[in-house]
Amino acid sequence: MIDYKISKNAGVLFVGINPHFGSYERGVPFSNNKTFWYLLSDAGMIKETREVIKEDYKLKNLYNKIDKIYKINFINLIDRPSKNVSDLRKNEEKPGVYRLNKIIRKMKPRVVCFIGKITYMKFSNDKNFKFGLQKKLYDSKMYVMHFPIRGYANVRIKELKTVKKLSNSISGDKVRFISRPEEIN
Repeated sequence: MIDYKISKNAGVLFVGINPHFGSYERGVPFSNNKTFWYLLSDAGMIKETREVIKEDYKLKNLYNKIDKIYKINFINLIDRPSKNVSDLRKNEEKPGVYRLNKIIRKMKPRVVCFIGKITYMKFSNDKNFKFGLQKKLYDSKMYVMHFPIRGYANVRIKELKTVKKLSNSISGDKVRFISRPEEIN
């Protein structure tokens, strides 16, 4: 199970559709295939090297403090693991969409970055959008990036550098940590 840590005024809230079985078992988002973590490093969003990211226990240690060190949060619309999105049930994301809306409104992340078009389509119910910056929601900038595993890494690195730049556009906020998203009223 993944213990999502949500902080008030986070720089970036990364939103995935749901975890893979390996990530779910490790308790770390995107740890089944560590490509996303390598991209975060290559884009300068985190300073850890591939050697640190490659080791499961070191990556778990990083994940447990990533919100405090880098002001990065993660959440999935659906908490149930699956091998791929075709295994998800129709409307299974609805409770997660409600939860995410509440998190964005109350916790005010600077940037909400949706990982992949399916994640954003399930959240927004919009099929006619382009990757990149979307219309703001509450006070948060919304951004849709390409899924990290398919395609050219340089495209994803460029997107993550944009997300980093967008998240650094406001500074000096105090951060309050919430250990479980369910605690948000």
